[in-house]
Amino acid sequence: MLLTSCYQLIGEFHYMRVYISCDIEGVAGIAHWDEARKSHQDYAEFRRQMTSEARAACEGALAAGASAITVRDAHGTGRNIIGRELPPPAHLIRGWSGHPYLMIQEIDQSYDAAAFIGFHSSAGAGGNPLSHTISSRMLHAIHLNGEPCSEYRIHAYAAGLVGVPVVFVSGDQTLCAEVSALQANTRTYSTKRGEGASQTSVHPDEAISGIRDGMRMALSGDLSRARLQLPDSFSLELTYKEHTDAYARSFYPGAELLAPHTVRFKSGEYFEVLRALQFLI
Repeated sequence: MLLTSCYQLIGEFHYMRVYISCDIEGVAGIAHWDEARKSHQDYAEFRRQMTSEARAACEGALAAGASAITVRDAHGTGRNIIGRELPPPAHLIRGWSGHPYLMIQEIDQSYDAAAFIGFHSSAGAGGNPLSHTISSRMLHAIHLNGEPCSEYRIHAYAAGLVGVPVVFVSGDQTLCAEVSALQANTRTYSTKRGEGASQTSVHPDEAISGIRDGMRMALSGDLSRARLQLPDSFSLELTYKEHTDAYARSFYPGAELLAPHTVRFKSGEYFEVLRALQFLI
């Protein structure tokens, strides 16, 4: 009888794994590229805010019962978050491997949920002085199936490819609106709103508590409701700032030069879209 009860308890125990990808352009307060670049003295303050928001997401996950957490440093060099300030048992991925999963490197079906912290609106969308998609230097815009494509959308579909729901996203107001339109069951927390080159942000400490609470609540419900259904096929269009970049990359297998500044790539497999992004940018 006692042995049966033990097996029942083991069966009821759920080992929850959570994946957290972190960027910097959507954290509270940041408003200029100087503040996002390691070479500038303004960077240190926002590196700390990025770390604090990542830590808050971990704390919220732990409060919801997470047993294992992977944090992906996904900004710039991939070497921004101060690892010592994350709570155990969080593991931190730093640097870039070159794998097509990009900002969610090493995610797989063993994770119960994912969250994106400090994310930002897409290139050409406005709503954040630092709006861009993957490369602010090379790209004017990315469209996927005719719609503007943010880093959130790229990586939410990648998570969907392995069946992992993105349950929580923090970042600027414009991004949060995009998230809600794509998947209404993903909880969001808006850190700021932009107007032209300016922005209005919540207090940094308020962002930290909002992310902690939002993450806890997002992981406390039915996680499967936030899972994305991927389209049946994909048409990726990249509009480059320089027509010479578009021409050179149009020779990637399956790509075509749609216009002087635009390359199109089509596939029925989303992993091939991710692979193409790795080489077209």
